[in-house]
Amino acid sequence: MCVMRTPRCLIVALLAVVVGVASAPALAQPSDADFLAARTAFERGQRDRLEALAPRLDGHLLQPYVDTWRLRLGLDTATDDEVRAFLDANVVPPLTQQLRVDWLKSLARRGQWARFAVDYPPPSGEDSELACYGIQYRRQRDGDAALAAAKPLWFSGQALPEACDPLFDALIARGSLTVADRRERFRLATQAGNVRLARLIAGDLPAGERISPAEFAPVDRDPARALASGNFRWRQPGGRELALYALERAARSDAAQVRPAWEKQRGQLPEAERRYGNARIAYHAARQLRPEAHAWYLEAGEQPLGEVERAWQVRAALRAGSWNGVLAAIDRMPATQAAETAWRYWRARALAALGRGTEADALYAALAAEDGFYPLLAADAQGRGAEKMREPRPAAVATDPQWLATFGARADVKRVLKLAQLDLRPEMLREWAQIVRGADDDTLLAAADYARRQGLYDRAINTAERTGSRHDFGLRYLMPYRSEFGSAARDHAVDEALLFGIARQESRFVADIVSSAGAVGLMQLMPATARWVARELKRSDFRPDRIADVGTNTGFGAFYFKYWLDRLDALPALAAAAYNAGPGRAQAWRNGAPLEGAIWVETIPFNETRDYVKKVLANAMYYTRELNQPYVSLTARLGTVLPRGTTAPNGGNLALSP
Repeated sequence: MCVMRTPRCLIVALLAVVVGVASAPALAQPSDADFLAARTAFERGQRDRLEALAPRLDGHLLQPYVDTWRLRLGLDTATDDEVRAFLDANVVPPLTQQLRVDWLKSLARRGQWARFAVDYPPPSGEDSELACYGIQYRRQRDGDAALAAAKPLWFSGQALPEACDPLFDALIARGSLTVADRRERFRLATQAGNVRLARLIAGDLPAGERISPAEFAPVDRDPARALASGNFRWRQPGGRELALYALERAARSDAAQVRPAWEKQRGQLPEAERRYGNARIAYHAARQLRPEAHAWYLEAGEQPLGEVERAWQVRAALRAGSWNGVLAAIDRMPATQAAETAWRYWRARALAALGRGTEADALYAALAAEDGFYPLLAADAQGRGAEKMREPRPAAVATDPQWLATFGARADVKRVLKLAQLDLRPEMLREWAQIVRGADDDTLLAAADYARRQGLYDRAINTAERTGSRHDFGLRYLMPYRSEFGSAARDHAVDEALLFGIARQESRFVADIVSSAGAVGLMQLMPATARWVARELKRSDFRPDRIADVGTNTGFGAFYFKYWLDRLDALPALAAAAYNAGPGRAQAWRNGAPLEGAIWVETIPFNETRDYVKKVLANAMYYTRELNQPYVSLTARLGTVLPRGTTAPNGGNLALSP
């Protein structure tokens, strides 16, 4: 007799599904409700509940998920043959990839290294836990020489899995992780705000280097006061590291306020530690948009900087108007970072400002041949913005109907549609990524067209953006719900291209999507915002359960965006920042002297908002083209951002002109 909860029987059942379920008569249609209940049981680790549901899901399109969940809950007792049979069947690659990783971890925890070696490394890559298990395996096979691979993992400000601990302990015991290396991780943890990890590392250092809980206590209570008091063991490394810890914690809140205390105490530090502290307070000052940040960065001298610190050194120089500083900071970047579009653009701007026009033009020309925020600005810099947007576009895709039918008949594509129907987005995204992985441009565009026809607008855009040389901007910049967006734009006197640009960035046109923060629909409205808009519009018929309604959502989003556009000098960049991060923050970032709009955007302190504003404005440029609207350059749209409370001439945008 075959008992269905055993892994061996599960394998037999799975293989039967693969080779013959289509020919078997169905006694009852498997239920989507049962499938969702099975997923809940798996997520809660309810093995008995999952086993009770499984027989009712025989023949369901998503049965491979159920079978995989059953095996994953029983991995620690499954046999090699059972797991191997399942993996070899390879029914759903995203599922088997995760199963293989889980199986390897299970084997490693049990010390079954010979079996571990058969499937390691997994073709889909590994996380840090499996990487550490892999090093443990190589160590028992090759000896302590394998430990060298673990050292780079040490340098992280985040806690690492327990699988890494024996490796780090061995490296410390051998002296391969030096006290300096351990101090470096203490600093990384402090920079990451991971106080618990920082304390653990500091408490495990040798005497003289160690920082006790009693020493941490007053610093954690009030780091600025602790730094000002200077009550540290200045002659010992541990005391000096605690002083730098206090600086980091205090400067994170207010770099300018803690600066006098830092100036008072830094003379007691050796030069290298003083330069490190100068770099850290400069970094925090730059993110807080302090005008002194550029000068403070110069005090760091040749102190090595991390990628984020280097980026903010450029931004501090931009806000200070120091083109020499911009160029010097970019020239200090590693080649990979300097090759990013932002730094290529700002390097060209600096060269042009410093009279090196020939070099600047070469950079502008190369950048303008690409697409996106900075390529559009580069084209503007050469006076070719309008020309770039009027360049002939490749013909739209005309997908062969037979190809579409064949593609749609694939089991993996059917699963994607079912997962989307059940609102199982993470699973749907993994399946679609597997489908289009490695595809050529023609296949990508055909798959994007299929997704568009099925209403999977986010997958259509994502897939169309993957092409290397053949592009379809109609697919990249889809305009679903055209009637609703058009009505919203007319009703609230806002640019339709901007509304499409916001929705493309917010939701990729998934009408019923809900974010982790609770934002809903195409325009990602928070419930409180929707209620406020309803009151402003005197919409007594509004109900919270209608936030995702396309007409309501686009109309409310258009009103909210236009409300802040009118109150923020008619500058789309400011309004987009307010839409994403809140109007209070957008206003707070308007400090200091008037700034060119592109510099203001580049120095938005929040990474997410900075990226959001760039993409919304670039989206709007491409939607302007798709909508055949009059051309307005990106530089003009960005305008000049004035300090809060200052009114632009005529109450509007200083630079908004064709």
